[in-house]
Amino acid sequence: MVVLYADLDNTLIYSHKHKIGSKKRCVELYEGREVSFITEKTGALLKKVTESAMFIPVTTRTPEQYARVQLGVGTPAYALVCNGGVLLENGVENDAWYQESLISVKESGAEMERARAWLQDDADRDFELRFIRGLFLFTKSKRPQRSVSRLREYLDTDLVDVFSNGGKVYAVPRKLHKGAAIRRLEKKLFCAMQVDCTVAAGDSAFDLPMAGAADVMLVPEGLDIPQESPYIQHVIKMEAGRVFSEAALEFVLKVMEEKSL
Repeated sequence: MVVLYADLDNTLIYSHKHKIGSKKRCVELYEGREVSFITEKTGALLKKVTESAMFIPVTTRTPEQYARVQLGVGTPAYALVCNGGVLLENGVENDAWYQESLISVKESGAEMERARAWLQDDADRDFELRFIRGLFLFTKSKRPQRSVSRLREYLDTDLVDVFSNGGKVYAVPRKLHKGAAIRRLEKKLFCAMQVDCTVAAGDSAFDLPMAGAADVMLVPEGLDIPQESPYIQHVIKMEAGRVFSEAALEFVLKVMEEKSL
């Protein structure tokens, strides 16, 4: 069996700001507005993948935000949301998993409070500051790179990491990352399952830790990965000029074909 761990935003689904062609359909409504889309080809490829592979979404979205996304392949048996801090089983939250996540990030608690106070006073912040489920901080900045750089200088980055994605800014405990969540899930699931290959796909620095847990990690051509990154040997960049979701899912289908021979 092949397992696909996939980020959602800008990996499988896209906002109206992204040019993905005219052959697309809405997969998310928010307050009556169409906010996220998938290409028709991506939808067809994802259906083929899920016919025989296990598809596990891995996203920073909250359970409520995740539930708004309808990909047309039913409810995945497992989904990792809140950057892996929350596990959904057939759409239902596993409370034990969440409590374990809170324990795992406890050592970063004081530093996260320092991050919250700093971001609260950041003059560049132009959105409310949210402490997502007591796990990580999220806001937006007019100058995200400056906010990230200054906050990293202020914090103990052995305990808390800081990222930006577009205008979004995150402060996240070091132990709360997608790679750690995948390893936790595999201990829970795969002891009685034969897994031939695990493939991860994501578009940002948030997603790179998945490369440390999967056999191969798919990223878009434009993602900058430092040569000294511990993840670089597991990463394959998809070809430029294509919709990333389509290229990544075609890669997964090829893997599935090879493993079935």
